Amino acid sequence: MIVLNVLLIVAAILVAIPAAMFSVEVLLAVLFGRKTPVINDTSKVPSFAVLIPAHNEQTVIAKTLATLLPTIPAQGRVIVVADNCSDATAAIARECGAIAVERFDTTRRGKGWALDFGIESLSVAPPEVVVFLDADCCVDEHTATRLAVAAQSSGCPVQGLNLCDPDPNGGALQAVSGLAFRFKNLVRPLGLTKLAGMTHLTGTGMALPWARINRAQVASSNVVEDMQLGIDLAVAGFRTKFLPTARVNSPLPQQRAAAKTQRTRWEHGHLRTLMTQVPRLFARACATRRCDLFLLALDLAIPPLSLLVMMTVAFTLLATVAALFGGSPIAAAIAGTALLSIVSSVVLGWAVFCRQQIPLRALVLAPLYALWKVPLYVAFLWRRQQQWVRTARDSAA
Repeated sequence: MIVLNVLLIVAAILVAIPAAMFSVEVLLAVLFGRKTPVINDTSKVPSFAVLIPAHNEQTVIAKTLATLLPTIPAQGRVIVVADNCSDATAAIARECGAIAVERFDTTRRGKGWALDFGIESLSVAPPEVVVFLDADCCVDEHTATRLAVAAQSSGCPVQGLNLCDPDPNGGALQAVSGLAFRFKNLVRPLGLTKLAGMTHLTGTGMALPWARINRAQVASSNVVEDMQLGIDLAVAGFRTKFLPTARVNSPLPQQRAAAKTQRTRWEHGHLRTLMTQVPRLFARACATRRCDLFLLALDLAIPPLSLLVMMTVAFTLLATVAALFGGSPIAAAIAGTALLSIVSSVVLGWAVFCRQQIPLRALVLAPLYALWKVPLYVAFLWRRQQQWVRTARDSAA
């Protein structure tokens, strides 16, 4: 029984660590995160290129460019990488006023390869900064310029505020997904920035100085190439800055099958990166005595919010049952405290950062959303998604 108690207590501590890190990030975001830097000086805008990878995006690319191109100053240009397209993506991009480069290579498919091709096309006349956007996103008026200015002035990667707010007429699944997305890309980055002075790259609404591009290993089929890129740059000493005033919004899929494809790609990629990169970051932090890498590893060790809640609930129940049958109550107390901290942090974060966009019913329905994702996590054990798969687009309005 002593050995079992020790194992349960150790397991409870392991479960509590990501819960504690999550709660600390939320608390720091609530206390200090609403004071964010604003870049209004556009007198020293560097030359920059906006790079948009696009695979069969003829239904959405015109709408994206219609909102983006009017915001680009004389120092900027927009390049659409039509990657293995069998539709009119490239032609539409040119008609809208963007530069379109076409890539055909069916053996090396994925966003990473498209970005690498776009970067190579820029090397003939490189800009000072490259801004990366997805083909289906909508940007605020000053987003591209603010990202370029921040990247040039800091010499580091910069991540804007990348949101996927739910459609007001969308279903409950969309509302809960939007809640999880706001925690991942707004609340936690605010807290991590206050704690470690950095955040993760999230794929769209990000910018890199050209001097950092040579360290950008993007040519791969990694399903979360953006997260991996941010980690590699952080290890090299270039910490990603968070710029919430540079806003990007991408629509959540309306169709359930498309939503499942998107979530599977994101979360399988996140879990795979967690398993491979957390040990690497801890080892590097110890070898170099860098506290920022240690904190980044702790942040990366937090699994997707639904999985974090499910794991904590399951272990709390297990430890409670063990205590009822004569085991030590310490493990149950640790796990129960961790669960309480997660729930309290979610409610607090929702009240401060999400309540205007995410209805209260999203919190109530969160357990059902977690159950919906159980097959997704089970599939990771034996049929994990390791190749990039494009999310089906809804028809453009």
